[in-house]
Parts: sequence; structure tokens; C-alpha cells
Amino acid sequence: MDGVLADMDAGLLREAEALFGKGVARQLEQSAEATTPDVEQDDAVGSRPESNAPPVRLHITPRQERRLWRHIETVENFWEGLAEIEPDVVKKLASLAVERRWEIIFLTKRPESAGATAQVQTQRWLQSKGFALPSVFVVQGSRGRIASALSLDVVIDDRPENCLDVVMDSKRARAILVRRDDSTQLPPAAQRLGIGIVKSVSECLDILTQLDGPDKDEPGVMARVKKLLGLGESASA
Repeated sequence: MDGVLADMDAGLLREAEALFGKGVARQLEQSAEATTPDVEQDDAVGSRPESNAPPVRLHITPRQERRLWRHIETVENFWEGLAEIEPDVVKKLASLAVERRWEIIFLTKRPESAGATAQVQTQRWLQSKGFALPSVFVVQGSRGRIASALSLDVVIDDRPENCLDVVMDSKRARAILVRRDDSTQLPPAAQRLGIGIVKSVSECLDILTQLDGPDKDEPGVMARVKKLLGLGESASA
């Protein structure tokens, strides 16, 4: 969900501004880059103050981060208020799911906030964006084991470690990484292991449509799809 369809970063920045002040929030926005080697431990980026909290993509201290997540817990229906990263992409996904008879499961590790449960908030958000009757699982643990248990064909994620889990722990599912900028660090063996890379969810859906096309069983189709995903010939099919 977050980083793929929903813009959690903007929501966190908004709450950080309310919590720490506008000046601090602007500094947080300017500092949302990968941590350099000489940064102090207290300024680490992406730590997890709670076991089930998504990583914060802001350059703040662990103490500030814990305070921010405690604040999020008090925000009424925080997850419902997030923006869509790619306008109308949820509606596009919903249309394709009906047309192609795809079964879609939305996986998320969202922690709870005030108001409805994280699952219900996520369902309402998806419905508001055009996806009727969404199946939402609030999950923990390896994405690969979840993909294996649910017999998923494709897992789309914005975190390389989750994609790596999929290819390592699931024999069936194919992992696709949404990498909108070059700041995301990829595992060295990402392409060799068959992790596809796209710049947007819309691009990913276009590729999946080709994969599920009428000629999907013809020779050469998988080679074209692998090329679109940026996979080499050595990547497993």
C-alpha cells in the first residue's frame, strides 16, 4: 500500500509539521535523503520505533521518530487521509481486475491509529479511489511466506527487502519493485534473482496486461516481459 499506491511520506511530513513546527518540517523535507556514512547514530534514517510500523523516510532522530509514531496513533483515521501517489491508478487497477478477472489482495504492515482499524481504513481508502470490495490483509513477517501461503502470482512492492523475501521464500510468486527514483538501494543480485523493476505502478500494470494477454502462452512472450522488467536472460522465468 504505502509507497506503492498511497503517499505515506507526505502524510508523515504533514503530521511532523504539526508536531515539530513548520520550520522543522521544511528541514525534514529537505533532508529526506539516504544517510551519509558520517551521520551520527541518533540521526539514522528508516529505523523502526515499533515492530509493525512502516519505516519513516525522514531524516530525524529515533526519539523524534518514536514521538511522531505515538502522535500518529492519536490521529483519527490517519490512513484514510493519505493521497494517491499516481492519480487514478487504483481505479485503473480496479478496471483491469474486473476485465482480466484478476484476484487482488492488498498487503500492508500499517500500525493502528485512532478511529477505525488499519484494515478498515485501508478498505475505505481503496473504495474511495475506485476499487470496490477490496481484500486487505494487515500482515507481519516475510512477504515471500505470505505470497507462498496465499498462492500469489505477483507481488508489487516499493521495498527491495520485501521483493527479496518473495523470490527467496516463494517458489511461485514473481516480485516487482516500484523504484520511482535512483535513491532506492537494490540488492546486488536483484536482477539475477528475477526481481523486476518499474518506475511506476501504471507501468507495472501495462506489463502485467501484456503478460496476461491472449498470446501469453506463445513462445517469446516471457522474453519480452522480462525485457520490459529490466531482467537479464539469466533471471528465472
